[in-house]
Amino acid sequence: MSGYFVKTFGCRASQADGAALEAGLAASGLNAAHELAEADLVVLNTCTVTSTADDELRQTVRRIHRTQPDAQIVVTGCYAQRAPEEIAALPGVSLVVGNSHKNSIPDLVADGQHYHGEIRIGDIFDQRDFLSAPVEDALGDRTRPNLKIQDGCNNRCSFCIIPYVRGRSRSAQPDSVIDQVRHLASKYREVVLSGINLGRWGRDLEGGSRLVDLVRRLLDETPIERLRLSSVEPMDWSDSLLELVATSPRIAKHVHAPLQSGSDKVLRRMHRKYRPRHYADRILKARALMPDCAVGADVMTGFPGESEQEFEESRAFIESLPFTYLHVFTYSARPGTPAAGGNHVPMEIRKHRTHVLRDLAARKNLEFRKLMPGRILSVVTIEDGRIGLSDNYLKVALARQCQPNCIEDVVIGGLTNDGVCESGIPLHLPPILQ
Repeated sequence: MSGYFVKTFGCRASQADGAALEAGLAASGLNAAHELAEADLVVLNTCTVTSTADDELRQTVRRIHRTQPDAQIVVTGCYAQRAPEEIAALPGVSLVVGNSHKNSIPDLVADGQHYHGEIRIGDIFDQRDFLSAPVEDALGDRTRPNLKIQDGCNNRCSFCIIPYVRGRSRSAQPDSVIDQVRHLASKYREVVLSGINLGRWGRDLEGGSRLVDLVRRLLDETPIERLRLSSVEPMDWSDSLLELVATSPRIAKHVHAPLQSGSDKVLRRMHRKYRPRHYADRILKARALMPDCAVGADVMTGFPGESEQEFEESRAFIESLPFTYLHVFTYSARPGTPAAGGNHVPMEIRKHRTHVLRDLAARKNLEFRKLMPGRILSVVTIEDGRIGLSDNYLKVALARQCQPNCIEDVVIGGLTNDGVCESGIPLHLPPILQ
């Protein structure tokens, strides 16, 4: 075997799964290929949150099979768990492995055995232990590793397939998390804690620990310079968690809370567990504690039955809050979910609403960035050391080349097309917005 290549689609938790897969394959004695085109074993770690994600996987399989007909293609992840037979029928697919058996992939491929469309899948709801693998050198040159500390979800939002492909909520043991962060801290300045429903960490463990307790232990027991929390449901942004994020210089000032809709009626049909007033309370509390923090949300347009009035309620609610960025998604029916059989909004209306909210998000982001000139931001240097990511989630063009994977204080001088720039930046770097 000349080498393996792992390509991951989807969320931060999937990215962490992909890194764990790479580590497991390397630990089995296999060699990594530098590029996909050089691999004779390709592992595709999939997403299935939208039909677009499914389409991307199918297109990728066809392209690999066309250009690398002798490569073994192993498909795993959420799409593999949801529709294994559908994937196994694609020409070129050697093996389909559901999330239920994902950790067995290194053993399945290490002996060089060739597969011909076989499926390895089990009941994901039988999985009670946290499924993970040690995060080691498979992270390669990435300067902000994602550490998945929670998997699965006990919520049953009417539009979401993820609980059915990830199983019930499961938490990594706190000592294991501390050991891994301590290890990562020897190599990286920033670690991102991720999960499918990160705010539920600890609820399934004995002792009554919560996410805020784990974060405190990480600050006390590891030397990590910066922790960043990925998406946390609004009801899990407790006062104690917000206050810890606000007061610790070692936690990124970044609050991401999925919203989905600002309409009370739509939230009820979605089976979300909060109302707009609850959500606003958490966001305004975060901004009061951290005036310069990043505030982000996931928002869906075109949920079944969403009327023009309900969309306008959602748009106005978003307008009223201090968001600094949004991830706006067009509703995509997922087979097997309650919403899939509903009163579907015409696609052209869905797409128009998505465009409206993305324009609103761009305006809010620009307004936020215009507040930054003259401020000192703490950034972690990424890519080739010409770019940094600030603790409040802004892309910063640097005036001088730094070593990647360092934390620097930067005086902001102006704006670029998609971020901000350090004071004194040369004119040949990204153009400054007037």
